[in-house]
Amino acid sequence: MKALLLVDVQNDFMPGGSLEVPHGNLIVTLINRLQKYFDLVVATQDWHPQNHMSFASNHSNKKPFDEINLNGIKQILWPDHCVQGSKGAELHPDLKINKIAAIFRKGMDPEIDSYSGFYDNNHQISTGLSGYLKEKGITELFFCGLAADICVYYTIKDSLKEGFSATLIEDASRPLSIDVFNRIKNELTNKGVRIISSHEFLI
Repeated sequence: MKALLLVDVQNDFMPGGSLEVPHGNLIVTLINRLQKYFDLVVATQDWHPQNHMSFASNHSNKKPFDEINLNGIKQILWPDHCVQGSKGAELHPDLKINKIAAIFRKGMDPEIDSYSGFYDNNHQISTGLSGYLKEKGITELFFCGLAADICVYYTIKDSLKEGFSATLIEDASRPLSIDVFNRIKNELTNKGVRIISSHEFLI
């Protein structure tokens, strides 16, 4: 069985959001059209407390996109984004949610970031996503969402470690940095990830 995983299709990652991904809004209609082709649709949602240590605003003399060492892990400092209960943390209003069976929230521990939908960045705490998918009989995962070079990328890498086959639907994703994304696409394909276009479904 195959599942579509919608990664962080949230307002703060859209144009005008606090951490906008260029043209991120253009994937929403496409994701809506894709959902009917899958046995299961699930989503992840960044869900940070206001005091999250990945926010530059919580460090004196630091600005967004500076790098620090946070509890032994290299951490990029971000603008405040996807704060719990805020408008920016909500899923995009045009995203169809009726088929989303479950939403897995991440980044809730203020001391560590969570790019992946499966684990925190130190791989200590599981979100429960892997167990949920396996309980549902899912073996094939298809990925879309934001940002392709960060949260989508790390979620795909963890899915491989969890034993799933992984396919990235490239035109239903958008990167924060195109240059970084072009580099990691090679890494992903070398790990066995398929990279396809939505046209494989929407012919």
